[in-house]
Amino acid sequence: MSDARAIESYHAHVYFDAASRDRAWALRERAGRELKATVGRFHERAVGPHPQWSYQLEFAPAELANIVPWLMLHRDGLTVFLHPNTGDAVADHTRHAAWMGSMQALNLDALR
Repeated sequence: MSDARAIESYHAHVYFDAASRDRAWALRERAGRELKATVGRFHERAVGPHPQWSYQLEFAPAELANIVPWLMLHRDGLTVFLHPNTGDAVADHTRHAAWMGSMQALNLDALR
């Protein structure tokens, strides 16, 4: 993919565990108030390709320049996995992805 117009939306997946659950919940609540994003369910188990507990923020390409800096400043040490949605799930979760915090090994079989 070389044309950014192929990006339909973005997902920012916020990863957490039992020790960081309260920080993740607080960030989720704040994001819901302050960002133009759809806030997803709070999964206290690994879901899909994600190796940790997580929730997602889905947003339009026009919001990227607002949401990414906001997450950089407010993620409170949580790992955030960011990817576009172009229709190629494997590429979107690998070649086209970006991480804030520690990279995690994804379960790519869940995307195939």
